[in-house]
Amino acid sequence: MRLAAFETSTEWCSVALWIDGEICGGEQRAGNRHGELVLPMLERLAASAGIAIPALDAVAFGAGPGSFTGLRIACGVAQGIAFARGLPVIGISTLEAMAEESGAPRVVACLDARMREVYYSALEKTAGRWREIIAAQCVAPAQAPVPPGTGWAGCGNGFAVYGDVFRDRVSTMQPEIHPSAVAIARLAAPRLAAGEGVDAALAVPVYLRDKVAFTSEERKAR
Repeated sequence: MRLAAFETSTEWCSVALWIDGEICGGEQRAGNRHGELVLPMLERLAASAGIAIPALDAVAFGAGPGSFTGLRIACGVAQGIAFARGLPVIGISTLEAMAEESGAPRVVACLDARMREVYYSALEKTAGRWREIIAAQCVAPAQAPVPPGTGWAGCGNGFAVYGDVFRDRVSTMQPEIHPSAVAIARLAAPRLAAGEGVDAALAVPVYLRDKVAFTSEERKAR
């Protein structure tokens, strides 16, 4: 199977290719340039891997939560490639991708959601697959559920912003961990092989929150 994966939910823009079990990828800090960078990155990666983009069998993307604009970019690019060729598409949780990226078996994934909230989940790897112990949610840091037991690794930039709140909940903190297209591809490949891909028209981001920013009145009140 030949799979392209995209992840643009944070300040990082990343692309990966899974080719019959071999994986290659690249990423860079994008600021607000994800839409400008993502397709050229794919083209360069495909050229270096010796594969033509029309030869792809499936497409995966980081479905969220994360930056609203970033999620729409990844989903839109995945849909555009898949529509033209009738390829299956699969969206992968960015929090699960962070857990996969961390290398730990028990992970509290936490992304800064702005507006004094975080995107938060606790995940545990069992039999090679992640399962949610605490469901993904958008929550104020102090109100985030405490994961059961011990041995939890904290990853994501939520720990850089709110480390003092979460310090007693995890054994280690890795705020530099972010979702990557390589992790998306690793998670997506077995699911696509199992037939879990959907038609491009059915691929949608997962926002967890409808509100983008405070109103001017709310900013004054805070």
